[in-house]
Amino acid sequence: MALSGAHKNRGELRIHESLDELRTDLADYVAELSEASVKERGVFAIALSGGSLIGLMGKLCEAPYNKTVDWAKWYIFWADERVVAKSHADSNYKLAKDGLLSKVPIVPSHVHSINDSVSAEEAADDYEFAIRQLVKTRVVSVSEISDCPKFDLILLGLGPDGHVASLFPNHPALNEREEWITFITDSPKPPPERITFTLPVINSASNVAVVVTGESKAESVHLAIDDIGADCPLIPARMVQPAMGKLVWFLDKLAASKLEDSNLNK
Repeated sequence: MALSGAHKNRGELRIHESLDELRTDLADYVAELSEASVKERGVFAIALSGGSLIGLMGKLCEAPYNKTVDWAKWYIFWADERVVAKSHADSNYKLAKDGLLSKVPIVPSHVHSINDSVSAEEAADDYEFAIRQLVKTRVVSVSEISDCPKFDLILLGLGPDGHVASLFPNHPALNEREEWITFITDSPKPPPERITFTLPVINSASNVAVVVTGESKAESVHLAIDDIGADCPLIPARMVQPAMGKLVWFLDKLAASKLEDSNLNK
C-alpha cells in the first residue's frame, strides 16, 4: 500500500512499498494526465529524462495502457539529452526508444529529439527553436506568467548529488533565466556534453513528477523535500518548484528512508 500526502511547499509525496507498486502508480498517473490533456487541448506534450526513469515507465507498454492511452496525441520531448549519436548507449533518445517508444503506437513525427550531428551549443539552439515553433502552434502550451513553454508533464529523475535533468549542483546553468534550453560541456557525469531544460521551463510545466528509487538517493530526497535550514546545501532538485503547476514525488521506501515526516515514512 502506498503512503501519500502533501509536504508543505514541496508537493505531493507518493511512497511505495515495492518497485512494482511504484511502476503501476506511475503508469496510472501518466495515463490519467494524458487523458485529461487530450480532452482539454487535443494533445499531450510530455518531456522525458534518462536514467532508470524509462524502465519504471514500462507498464505503459502493457495492458490496459497500451490500448487505452491515445498514443497518437502524444508529443515527446527530452528534458535533457546527452550530445551523442542517437544509436549511442548514452543517448536518452535510444533509451526511451528501446524501452518505450518502439513498443507503443507513437507517431514518429511527434518525437522531437535533438540534432545529434552538431555541437552542444548548436543542439541547444536548434532544440529551443523547434520548441518555439510548437509553442506558436500550441502543440506545447505557453505559461500564463512568462513566455516559457508549459509542458503537460515533465518527468525527472534524481541523482545522488541532487541533480535533475542535466542541472548539476553549483553549475552556472542553474542561473540561466533567459534561455529555454541551455548546454553544458563539463558534466560531472560522463558524457560531458549535454543539453537541458532550464529551471524556468521546468517550473512552468503543468505537472512535474520526480521519480526516485534506491537507498543511494535517500540523502538527496531528504535535502530536496525536508525543511533543512539555511546552512544546508541547496541542491538543484530543491529548486524544482512549479509556479502554477503540480509537483509529485514517486518514491520507493528506500529512497524515502531519510525523510523526516514520520507520518509519511512508516
